[in-house]
Amino acid sequence: MVQAALVAAIAAVVQFASSTFLSAEESGRPALMIEVDGAIGPATARYVKEALTTAGERRVDVVVLRLNTPGGLVTSMREIIADVLGSSVPVIGYVAPSGAHAASAGTYILYATHIAAMAPGTNLGAATPVQIGGPLPGLPGSAPDKDGKDKKDDAQPPALKDAMTAKATNDAVALIRSLAELRGRNADWAEKAVREAASLSASGALQAKVIDLVARNPTELLHLIDGRTVELAGGDMRRLATKGLTIERLDPGWLIRLLSVITNPNVAFILLMVGIYGLIFEFSSPGAIAPGVVGTICLLLGLYALNMLPINYAGLALMLLGIAFLVVETFNPTVVLGLGGIAAFLLGAAMLFRIEAPGYRLSWTVVIIATAMIGSLTVVVLGSLWRARRNQARVGGQAMRGLPAEVLDWSGSEGHVFAHGERWQAHGVEALTPGEMVEVAGIKDLTLVVRRRMARTAGEGGV
Repeated sequence: MVQAALVAAIAAVVQFASSTFLSAEESGRPALMIEVDGAIGPATARYVKEALTTAGERRVDVVVLRLNTPGGLVTSMREIIADVLGSSVPVIGYVAPSGAHAASAGTYILYATHIAAMAPGTNLGAATPVQIGGPLPGLPGSAPDKDGKDKKDDAQPPALKDAMTAKATNDAVALIRSLAELRGRNADWAEKAVREAASLSASGALQAKVIDLVARNPTELLHLIDGRTVELAGGDMRRLATKGLTIERLDPGWLIRLLSVITNPNVAFILLMVGIYGLIFEFSSPGAIAPGVVGTICLLLGLYALNMLPINYAGLALMLLGIAFLVVETFNPTVVLGLGGIAAFLLGAAMLFRIEAPGYRLSWTVVIIATAMIGSLTVVVLGSLWRARRNQARVGGQAMRGLPAEVLDWSGSEGHVFAHGERWQAHGVEALTPGEMVEVAGIKDLTLVVRRRMARTAGEGGV
């Protein structure tokens, strides 16, 4: 009896253990894959956050974060890192496919993941923080941009530029070293990637203990990480059971796709211009409806996008002031306001964005085209107003001057005349007779001031 009870107890323990460590085929939960391609921005951060939330709700075994990025905004990068560190599901960073890279912000994110992997033929590094005009340490006054070209900036004193650069660099170093120490990776090379923009290939990163493994494809990746133990938020340890898991790609929703489009600085800039001029056209021609509707939608989308990007509000104010000057110029031509408006618009566009990150640069081609269109529109409107002022009036009191009129009845200095197809009350200082032709000298309220028509000269013949 005792032996039977002992056997039953052992069977129960085995059954419990087997249910705790289900094979991938039995669990029925896939591995979710998040794909980050291109520059990292607000849309990317929101996509990763929602994907990790979905993974936690579905209680999946693992999330694969596939990276192929040149970098991006620091604010968005830090949001992604915070979400990865606080994830209740293990996040596997994977730089793929072959030819991909995890540069700049991508290096920080890869360091934050629970397991870091790369495909053959990929690279990571070049994590130096780049600001507009910010020099590299040891190279005062110059900083290579993402294309490797030198940039000069003498607008700030060298001491101030060095202090700003050192502050940003030291902050970045502290972040990436803390991530390296948390995940047990090479912290010295991480610092070198920030201070010296160092880069590594996949095999070099594996040898330097920057990553944990190299895998040719996601299936091989899941096979290689099977059985590894990772530490989740709060200190919880989890043993991965990923062998044979199916991979389910989690695509971003339509809202995130829309956000990725409108948060492009050039698109946000164009939306802002379309919105402002749509409202201007609507106010100048009330009842058109379409310009007002389109303008309002574009303006709100543009302002929403700018609110999510690191912009300089002084630059935005200068742009709006320039547009206001140009609008006033069209109604009250002074030339000075027009030139001032174009100058303010260009200066504001140059100051609009406070950073220069991959994929988040405002194209000068777009700025120049927008300025040229605004200037051309101003010139066209001013030309139309000038021609209208020089042409003879066709409506109103000025248009009535000199028109012929026939006297219908007259008494003293007042009577009625027929002019411009209508019967008018008239006033004149001369004694007129019914049927006599007169001309309109002016109009006062709704009364025509008439006078006897001047005699024609000899050259004015008639038929």
